[in-house]
Amino acid sequence: MRDLDERFLRRALQLAERARGHTSPNPLVGAVLVREGRIVGEGFHPRAGEPHAEVFALREAGELARGATAYVTLEPCDHFGRTPPCSLALLQAGVSRVVVAAREENPVAKGGLERLRVGGVQVEAGLLEAEARAQNEVFFAVQKKGLPFVLLKAALTLDGKVAAPSGDARWISSEASRRVAHAYRQWLPAVMVGVGTVLKDDPALTVREPDFRPFPLMVEPPPLRDPLKVVLDTEARTPPTARLFRKGPRGEPARVLVFVGEGAPRARVSALEEAGARVVALPREGGRVDPERALAFLLEEGVDGVLLEGGPRLAGAFLERGLVDKLALFLAPRILGEGRGLAEGFRVERVAEALRLRLARREWLGENLWLEAYPEG
Repeated sequence: MRDLDERFLRRALQLAERARGHTSPNPLVGAVLVREGRIVGEGFHPRAGEPHAEVFALREAGELARGATAYVTLEPCDHFGRTPPCSLALLQAGVSRVVVAAREENPVAKGGLERLRVGGVQVEAGLLEAEARAQNEVFFAVQKKGLPFVLLKAALTLDGKVAAPSGDARWISSEASRRVAHAYRQWLPAVMVGVGTVLKDDPALTVREPDFRPFPLMVEPPPLRDPLKVVLDTEARTPPTARLFRKGPRGEPARVLVFVGEGAPRARVSALEEAGARVVALPREGGRVDPERALAFLLEEGVDGVLLEGGPRLAGAFLERGLVDKLALFLAPRILGEGRGLAEGFRVERVAEALRLRLARREWLGENLWLEAYPEG
């Protein structure tokens, strides 16, 4: 029975991946209904505001749901939000057994398994829990810290430089590494840079031909979409003609949010608004926009994850404040000598005080070494 349970639950995890990049601030969820060893209904949550995975699976199964086993990647919700509780839907459909991978941690939504148990349904939890939690690491991180999940992505030379002294950084990483970086842009709802990166590199920050290797459960790639483009720009120096404002590769209009400091020049702010940006003024900290306040604002807007792409001063500010949840680094076999490091402004006096990382991935992408790591402590 355990082998069959694992097989069907893994199928539910694969279904959930079909919506990667589209469900924020909701988690990825997949569901499979099985009766007499045969799948009779499948579903996944496509985006916030639409029915949950269990509802789609129940619709497909119809009357065959009665007496079936439901395999769900996350504990069915137990609250009335934009949609009714999935726990109640499963009860009303007559499902006899529910197997979930991970329990719900949102205090507003949890309680579904208890409702099902009281209703006479056999419930089990914890099978493939590690895979389910990894799939929804953004969701679980937000529940824990109350701020968006932050992934710091950077390409580095072997001596730890992200750019030459002139600021030139094209290209430290390989084409294969850049394709993986585009998968990160698809995954997280927002990509953030500092104004220095905009002025130096004029990035488009769109999603083009991603390599979805970071997500091993993915079988069928999701529809592509560009992230919200976020700029931390204390004095509103972002040019209204920047590539950020151009339509994406699929013709979609750009979504640009510029955080400026209180008291930023009004004429520059007006020019950015005319270019299509949403401009939000935040209090200054040390003369610059407070990154924690920027994250808090984003979460209030439903943005639960941020890809931090540049530059070194922005990375240093986030690391200094302990705001980075994960790092994705691409190491190239080059030495720049003098140049700009990964995290300017982030400083410790002794090696023993260094930020320690837990290595979670080590993989070659051509000549680049791709690392994923989590800060410890």
